[in-house]
Amino acid sequence: MGVLPWRRLTPSHRLLCLMCGCQEGAGDDIDALLETIEQSNGLTLQSEGCGASDNRPVLYVEHRNLNPETELKRYFGARAVLGDQRPRQRQRQFHRSTWMTIPKNTWPRFSRPGISMTLLESRDGLQYFTFEHSRDYQQIQFKFLDSVESMDPNNIVALLQMNPYHIDSLLQLSDVCRIQEDQEMARDLIERALYSFECAFHPVCSLTSGTSRLDYLRPENRAFYLAGYKHMMFLERRGCPRTALEYCRLILSLDPDSDPLCMLLLIDFLSLRSREYNFLLRLYQDWEVHRNLSQLPNFAFSVALSHFHLSQEDQTESEERERLKHKADLLLQDALIMFPGVLMPLLDLCTVQPDAAVSSHDFFGPRSQLGQTPALAELVSLYVGRTHTLWREGGVLLWLEECVREVLRRVDAKDPLVEDCQNNNIQTLSLIFKRKQRYQSAPLNIHRHVILSEIKEATSTLPLEVTTQSVMGFDPLPPLDSVVSYTRPERQSVGASNESTLSLFFRSLLPNFNLQDDLEVAQAGRELNQEVNRLMVAMRDMLANIQFQEPPREDNPDRDEGEWD
Repeated sequence: MGVLPWRRLTPSHRLLCLMCGCQEGAGDDIDALLETIEQSNGLTLQSEGCGASDNRPVLYVEHRNLNPETELKRYFGARAVLGDQRPRQRQRQFHRSTWMTIPKNTWPRFSRPGISMTLLESRDGLQYFTFEHSRDYQQIQFKFLDSVESMDPNNIVALLQMNPYHIDSLLQLSDVCRIQEDQEMARDLIERALYSFECAFHPVCSLTSGTSRLDYLRPENRAFYLAGYKHMMFLERRGCPRTALEYCRLILSLDPDSDPLCMLLLIDFLSLRSREYNFLLRLYQDWEVHRNLSQLPNFAFSVALSHFHLSQEDQTESEERERLKHKADLLLQDALIMFPGVLMPLLDLCTVQPDAAVSSHDFFGPRSQLGQTPALAELVSLYVGRTHTLWREGGVLLWLEECVREVLRRVDAKDPLVEDCQNNNIQTLSLIFKRKQRYQSAPLNIHRHVILSEIKEATSTLPLEVTTQSVMGFDPLPPLDSVVSYTRPERQSVGASNESTLSLFFRSLLPNFNLQDDLEVAQAGRELNQEVNRLMVAMRDMLANIQFQEPPREDNPDRDEGEWD
């Protein structure tokens, strides 16, 4: 390995070397020197404010970690990521500096679309903000709602041509592009929406401090949540889990108490994907007391998996490794006892055939899944569908097998924890809540998260009251107690519209039917139209899931068609 001459270092790297104690001409090994620089910059995978010893808030966000190039440069190097990008960026027409997205030359020229941010109040060290729509933007929003009701994406495209930074149109058209497998355009539209939002930020709104709040009950704020969530998922699929984790922390910090998109069901997965085990453990330790995170299947299993991975790291000392491994064993056994319905679906998605002693045992058999409440089944299906790839590793599967055998031994020995988890009575010495008591019905934010996740194992468990209502991509399952600042005016053409469509159908059944003279019937027509739309969505889903099987081949290819019955 060669050496890195002092003159080849950039001025900033020279300063960092001097701060770290490196002397000019020392001729340090290039790997050791770059590692020192990297650690000084905080670019190692296990740093970046995620350690338990960090004094910053657990949801602290760093600006540079919101840029996927930071993560990509760590993997592939700056030259491979940037290339000749910098000279072109000097000639771009955008001038505002933003953190969440980098504006592109291919975007339409930016002009303020009519969105602004207002500081509502400051209380207990927190700042409460809200986005506001100008009168002109409200009119565009009304046109957008008309375009959505038309069920023609071309109307949304036409609206975007006139208003290229209208947020809800960008979100809705992004979903259309994603369904049509145009991932690049879908991602570009979401980035454009985030750029429009960031340009409207209040001067004192901070993305990094964790003290800025946005109320999801206000419709104007929901689009920012959704744009951030969709951008986060694009980053995760793109292979930037560390950047996606930073966006997850950002969204959670906007309303950590209500957690309207239920980011707590996702943050463990992104932490494991990005190998931020210490951050996950710190979040669990800090929030377990007041949020009971151990009662969520994803945290019960992911915290155990984090301890296991930490015990396998080479830099961990032998004594600490044994302690972490023992802790991981106990946590995974407790998770399997608390949520036995996780094991068999998890093994099935991992394409692992369980041992006969496991599959035939009553504790992990079909009864463990049939005995789950609908809400718990929804959480279990979500976790298994999302994280099963993390359990496919050989070492992890062997560890899981060991813990399963130990759980069966504890079950047969009538371990008190097993009896307590299966009992409906509350016992203070064991887990705080029992399965049948805690998971009767899932709140709306969990259903909203499942819909946004698009994980088929979880969406199939959604209750009927959710699947039978219209779900709009720009505002899925809006809160029932929304704080509405302006309302959409009633359309004057509703009667004529119904007259030309539904009224003809009603007249074919009832000759005396008159839609114009009966407002109640008009309401019934609108409800019928909604039911027809729901039926069409259900039919499309059903047809998309149909799998056709080829007919069995006959041994005699020359068989006469007349032989068929």
